[in-house]
Amino acid sequence: MRRERQSSSAPKSSSSGKGSGKGPGSGGPSGLRLWLRRLFRWGLALALVGVVAVAVAVGIAAQRIPSFEELKKSPAGQTIRVHAADGTVFLSLGPNYGRWLTLRETPQVMQDAMVAVEDRRFRYHPGVDPVGMTRAAVFAVEHYGTGRRMQGASTITQQLARNIFLSNSYTWSRKLREMILSLALEWKFSKDEILELYLNKVYFGGGSYGIDAASRRFFGHSATQMSLSEAAVVAGLVKAPSRYSPTADAQAALGRSGVVLETMVDAGFITQAQADGAKPADVQLAQETGQNSARYFTDWALPQLDMLIDEGTEALDVYTTLDLGMQRAATAAIQADTPKGVQGALVSLDRDGAVRAMVGGTDYVASNYNRATQAMRQPGSAWKLFVYMAALEAGYKVDDQVVDEPVTINGWSPKNSSGRFAGPMSLRTAFAYSVNTIAAKLGNEIGFSSVANMARRFGITTPINTHPSMVLGSAEVRVIDMTAAFAAVSRKGVSVQPYGINKVTTADGRLLYQKPAERGQVLVDNWVAAGITDLLQTAVATGTGRAAQIGRPVAGKTGTTSSNKDGWFLGFSSGLTTGVWMGRDDAKAVGGLQGGRAPAKAFADYMRIAVARRPVEPFDTEVKLPEWQLEGDDEAYFGAPEENGGMVDENGMPIELPAAPDTAQGDVPPPPADGPVLNQQWIEEQTGRRPPADNGAAAPKAAPQQLRPPAPAPPKAPPPVLKAPPARTPANGEGN
Repeated sequence: MRRERQSSSAPKSSSSGKGSGKGPGSGGPSGLRLWLRRLFRWGLALALVGVVAVAVAVGIAAQRIPSFEELKKSPAGQTIRVHAADGTVFLSLGPNYGRWLTLRETPQVMQDAMVAVEDRRFRYHPGVDPVGMTRAAVFAVEHYGTGRRMQGASTITQQLARNIFLSNSYTWSRKLREMILSLALEWKFSKDEILELYLNKVYFGGGSYGIDAASRRFFGHSATQMSLSEAAVVAGLVKAPSRYSPTADAQAALGRSGVVLETMVDAGFITQAQADGAKPADVQLAQETGQNSARYFTDWALPQLDMLIDEGTEALDVYTTLDLGMQRAATAAIQADTPKGVQGALVSLDRDGAVRAMVGGTDYVASNYNRATQAMRQPGSAWKLFVYMAALEAGYKVDDQVVDEPVTINGWSPKNSSGRFAGPMSLRTAFAYSVNTIAAKLGNEIGFSSVANMARRFGITTPINTHPSMVLGSAEVRVIDMTAAFAAVSRKGVSVQPYGINKVTTADGRLLYQKPAERGQVLVDNWVAAGITDLLQTAVATGTGRAAQIGRPVAGKTGTTSSNKDGWFLGFSSGLTTGVWMGRDDAKAVGGLQGGRAPAKAFADYMRIAVARRPVEPFDTEVKLPEWQLEGDDEAYFGAPEENGGMVDENGMPIELPAAPDTAQGDVPPPPADGPVLNQQWIEEQTGRRPPADNGAAAPKAAPQQLRPPAPAPPKAPPPVLKAPPARTPANGEGN
């Protein structure tokens, strides 16, 4: 039994030994095949798992993708529609979607142009194009390390997925999600539905989404009327909207449209003859009437939304104060009257501060720098508004006599533009002809800090120095601030705060903001406002502002800086206040530029149209002085009459009256024993006509730079206030 088992096992050992002996010769190839077979099996298993995973991901994504109808009415991003004062929408910001066009309404040339240039194999791939991906991969390898991105891999479906669901960040994870969503879109929608979504949602630049919005923006008509040339221009925008925009770079847009036409020929969509017949260079672009200049206003007003409403993403309707008719008139006036090579700005405010027109430059496309709200320039003689208001508040009256003569203040000697000195004149005449020496003497007498405080009171927020030259407008100011100051004068001394937004609502009408009514603050007494209005009206009627006359009452002031670097005119009529500035951005001199010329002419050209439908309003220039400043004509400074009449002249000197006949009956009862008695010596001492009691010297003459001493402050309690009459520089040896 043992022998049989041994003999039977021997052949097996032998056979085994024979096999092991052939191992090196025949076992190597079989081992490699086994390894490859295992690798293939593992790869196939992984591929199957990947396919299943992708299929599951695609299925889940397809279920989560909204329906076709929902995608049609879900624009991405916040849109802002800006309304003028009459409710007209004059500007749309953010994503701008035109009318949704079905594929049947979309011109075939537009469909073909987009497919040819963006995804020639659109009708054949499942959402991801392997051929395109291979081509893009080769490009990436060839340009590795150059910083250039992989190109040509995104299909129309992938672009649609990115536009609707993803950001534009360039990462591999985003690219993977984009592919899954593309497959899901192809699974859920037909090719026609995908193309329709794409044509209505792709971005074409300038805030325009969809071919209809792009066609209306660039050509002024619906995309249903689009020609082959126009389709080539629009299709070329998708690659780089800002680079190939026909309004930004016409040559780049023309070159890109040529590439689109060639691609359409290669794809078989059009013939070479059709491509040659298309003339993109002859395409007529839409004119943006009045919109460019209005952007100065929206650039100033819309950032204020951050302070008015909470941040959100819903569509907004912003109702502004802008009057489109006034805006067109303002733009035309600035463009027509501004000298060549010079910039101009204009701000127009209504009674309550509503901005009706704003022009920040001669051309918004060439320069969007808003000179009406951002530039700080010297106002020149327009600053005298604050000098004379401070003088009126200190006790001066518009008919007071002052002297135009050489003056030196702390080493500074101002000159008049005429180069001459006119001698005695009224305060009204000095303001009308913008006499510099008078303004300097006024500022020196009432105090330069008083002038600065008056400017601060009227809304000037830029730095103000108190050097003597400040009375001639050496401080830099903004056009909108100076205009608001003049508007406060027009409002009889009540503050005016410029504003541009009346209310804000959501697209469905829900109110988010309503401007509250503001009464304003009283900045000066009404008699000061009436006095300065008198001066401003005279400056236009007979003075340096005559070019601003418009056939109805106008009050205003010119301003010209040294070497004619800046020219200003600011004024008001019929409740509308307008400020105009002209000058160079580099602050170089402009020959012949004066406030009474081009700026005043632009003011008049604009205001004739702006106030044409407003009633003519005369100015209230009747100065109703307060009791402490009154000088009665029939009584001697409120003192009781003496037996001989006790009358004094305007300089406080006694007037001898003839004795009344015996038969005359006195109309004035005798004064009570304890009534106030006129103290002539005190008046003369206070007015500088007599030295103090302890000094027997003769009264000194008034210094050249002093117009008169300031009026004494009224006492807090009786006796009645006595106002010192003005001490004027003698003319021809006699008071005038």
